[in-house]
This record gives sequence, C-alpha cells and structure tokens, in this order.
Amino acid sequence: MGNNPYSPHTEADRAAMLERVGVRDIDELLGAIPNDARHPKLGIGPGLSELEVQAHLERIAKLNTTAGSGPFFIGGSIQRRYIPAAVPVLALRGEFLTAYTPYQPEVSQGTLQATFEYQSLMAELLAMEVVNSSMYDGSSATAEAAFMAVRVTGRHKVIVATEVDFTYRRTLRTYGRGPELEIIEVPTAKLASSAEGAACLIVQHPDAFGSLVDVRQIADAAHAAGALCVQVTEPHANALLEPPGALGVDIAVGEGQPLGITMSYGGPHLGIFACRESLVRQMPGRIAGQTLDANGTRGFVNTLQTREQHIRREKATSNICTNEALAAITAAVYLSLLGPEGLRAAARAGVARAHKLANRLAALPGCAIANDGPFFDRFTLRTEMGGWDLRNALIALGIQVEATASHYYAGAKQTGKEPAQANAKPYVGGRREGRDDVIVQCTELTTEADADALVDAVAQLTRSGETVAAR
Repeated sequence: MGNNPYSPHTEADRAAMLERVGVRDIDELLGAIPNDARHPKLGIGPGLSELEVQAHLERIAKLNTTAGSGPFFIGGSIQRRYIPAAVPVLALRGEFLTAYTPYQPEVSQGTLQATFEYQSLMAELLAMEVVNSSMYDGSSATAEAAFMAVRVTGRHKVIVATEVDFTYRRTLRTYGRGPELEIIEVPTAKLASSAEGAACLIVQHPDAFGSLVDVRQIADAAHAAGALCVQVTEPHANALLEPPGALGVDIAVGEGQPLGITMSYGGPHLGIFACRESLVRQMPGRIAGQTLDANGTRGFVNTLQTREQHIRREKATSNICTNEALAAITAAVYLSLLGPEGLRAAARAGVARAHKLANRLAALPGCAIANDGPFFDRFTLRTEMGGWDLRNALIALGIQVEATASHYYAGAKQTGKEPAQANAKPYVGGRREGRDDVIVQCTELTTEADADALVDAVAQLTRSGETVAAR
C-alpha cells in the first residue's frame, strides 16, 4: 500500500489511523478473511497489455453457463422474466442513472416523481396503504420488518416459518445478533399457535417451495396475541392471488428483482417494503410524496424520512441510508409498460406451465410432487434419487434446477447471538437431513422444449438411478 502513487496518505498517516482504531497493522484489520483469499491468483501472467488481459478474461467468462443457454428452472425470489426492451432504455436514461439521494427537491423532480410512481404502483399491487422507496433487497426488508415489529410491540421474540426463503432467514438471524432478538423457526403449520409473546409472525406466500398458504388465519392469530403479521410476497403472485392488504397483513415485504431487473451476481436488487398507515412512523427508509408549491404547481418531495439515520444513528429506525432508487425506477417502468393485464398474463403463463409440467413429472415412475397442497408457479419434485443427486445429474446435462437441501433448515429455537447455521441439521451422507427434493420454477420464458428436456432427463435418470458427484 505504501507504494501506491494514487494514495495521498503517508506512512505516518496510516500509522496514526491504525493507532486510533487500535490495531497493529493492515493484516489485523483483515483477520476475518482467510489468508489464501487475500491475494487470489487470477492466472494472468506478468506484463500483459490491457488488450491481452481483456481477451484472457473473456475466455474465462465463456466457461460460465448462463441462464438462457439451456433449460432453466431456478427461481424463488430471483426469477428469470421477460424484460420489455423499453424498460432499460427508459430506466437507464442519464438523469436517472446519475441521480443520487434527492435531498434538494428543486433539482430532483424527475427522480422524485419516478420514485413516487413506484410507490403508488406497488401500493396498488399489494393493496397496502404505504410503500417506501426502498430496501436493499427482499432479505434486508424482512429483517427490517422484524425490527419494526419489535419497536411497535416492545417484544423481542420473532417467529419465522421454516418455509420462508433460507436467505431471508439467514439475514434475519444476522440482523438479530446485535439487539439479541430471540428468533424461533417453526413450520408454517405451527405459526398461528406460536404467536403468544411474539413481536411478529413471518410467513411467506407462496412459500419458498411454491405452496400456497392461508395467511389470513395466521394474521388473525398474530393480532389476537398482540403481535404483527409480516408476509414475504412476490410481485407476480399478487397479480393473481389476494394481495397482502386483503389478507390482514401489517407489513408486506419481498424482492422486486422480477420487475424488469436482470439477474446478476448479487444485485442490484430491490427490497419491497409496505405497511399499514398507522405504522408509518416506524417504517424504515423514506417516502416520496406529491404536494403543491406556493403557486399551486404540483411538485414532489421527500415526505418522510428519519433524519436520525444520518446524524444520530443510535436513535434511527434503520441504518439503511441509501435506497435502491434506480432499481425502483426500473420496477416502475416495468409495471407501467405491462399494466395490470400484462402482469396477470405473465403470471398466468408461469402458473399454467408449472402445473402442466408437474402433471407430466408426477406421471413418471418413482416421481411425486412434494407440495402439501396447491402451489403457484413453482413446485417441489421428489424422486427416489434424492434432490441433491438429481440436481447435480441434471446440471451435468445442461438443465438448471435447485435442490431443497440448500433451502431447508429444521425449525429450532435460537437467539440472534448464535451462528447463522445454528439451527441446521448436520450433513448426513453428503447432504442435509430433512426435505431433499428439487424445486422447479416456471415463468413466461419457460418453453415446451425446456419442459420436454426436463421430463426426458428425469425419466432417464430415475430409471437408470444415475448420480453425479456434487461439484
């Protein structure tokens, strides 16, 4: 670091900073990172030109298998959806792309109006009274919903269904370690009976395995016990199913990536967060609002945001200070272009294709649909091979699916202090105990050829009992 010609800091500067934070050297700051990961070897020889490096990296990139290169059935909170060509053209205009947090509304009217439209469209879709703009992703929104319920109720126990997406539950546990929340995971079927003393019940509908859930009775049980009900939802599901606001939910959260945002490694994502108006003062993030100036001209402003998140962080409702504005604008453009009918058509296509495919797979010897009841646009497939082995065998054939072994953790009581894997059963025979199936997601991009390829491959693999070692 001392030889970096672009750094203005001297050795004395660095020594003073290290002394101030109480560490001996830079390596001590990086103690959480394994030594072999600090200086990874990229396989690039010395003395290569920029052109040669770029060509080398492009050759490496071609080794990846992309979502559109073959039959693709991975889904859940992140989904492969059709994105109209106009969405990136409009959302990535320079005035949106370069805009930052709109502290000065007089120079941020375009961004503020687009954000206001996102909130309005999402509020209509979810049938909720207030929507913010916005959280980092669906998992952080879920954790923030739990924090909000703790503030509202004064309780520190959070009950979450094991059928909630595992990444959301992991994030919730990570968030809960600081304030020492008591986080208890129970099956969805036991949520209603576990409400006593809880700040909130967190349910996902459709759940991580695709099953539909009776949210209303869970919300009623939560309210009877003085708790809030938090629903993890999906945008396209709300085009056909009853939305959270009609189910008695207090807080609705979810991932907005399927709304015109491309799949990519780690983001950008969009955390959807909505609540009832009576709870708005405890809602994290910010709200853009519409108003009139002194001359009666319509304008847009930051109507509500907890200023403490910038200057008194210990008193803030949330320390998420940067919203996913560009992703929210993208979602607004997508929803505006598709409209209610277009969104319903996309959702119907995924549902119809999933049910048709499930019927074909269930007719194969040794195969069954593992969902306990009705499902939406994804389902779990159980075979004699086991999900993990089937998943690896299908991937070897160029068909991408996901195994529930990586999603499912048996319910257990724990506090936020415990490690992220504290309630996971141990590995047995190379995979986790519990549900070991394959999750199959369909969208409007799932073709008949994709379905044929999956059915033929599953028939061949289950008949031969072939397995492929986990990679």
